[in-house]
Amino acid sequence: MQPLPSPVVGYTLINRDDPSIESFRGAFFKIRRALGTTALGINEVRLQAGAEGVEHDELGTGHEEVYIVLEGGGTFVVDGEDVDVAPGHYLRVDAASTRKAVAGADGLVFVVVAAKPRGEYDGRASL
Repeated sequence: MQPLPSPVVGYTLINRDDPSIESFRGAFFKIRRALGTTALGINEVRLQAGAEGVEHDELGTGHEEVYIVLEGGGTFVVDGEDVDVAPGHYLRVDAASTRKAVAGADGLVFVVVAAKPRGEYDGRASL
């Protein structure tokens, strides 16, 4: 008798401390690779109090980015304008805009979700 084939799993679950998550400078965590997603980029950034991220734009990738603030607070400098953020805030930034995260007194932990804008995607009409 042959063994039954194993079921195909249609999801990936990881914890933020999963050893498969690559870390850059101990502050930038590459979640996309650990999850195996190819539709979008997703990373977690953990900045200590007063720390600053790297000012950059996403012209090279064409990615629109959404920042989802999980813990702490601080400021994103977007095209020279300060945008204060706190847990529960969502901030979208165009690819051409420069941006830099600056952690407040309690540090700043946020998730970055990124993808190229697609005009045909407008979400569900209803739920």
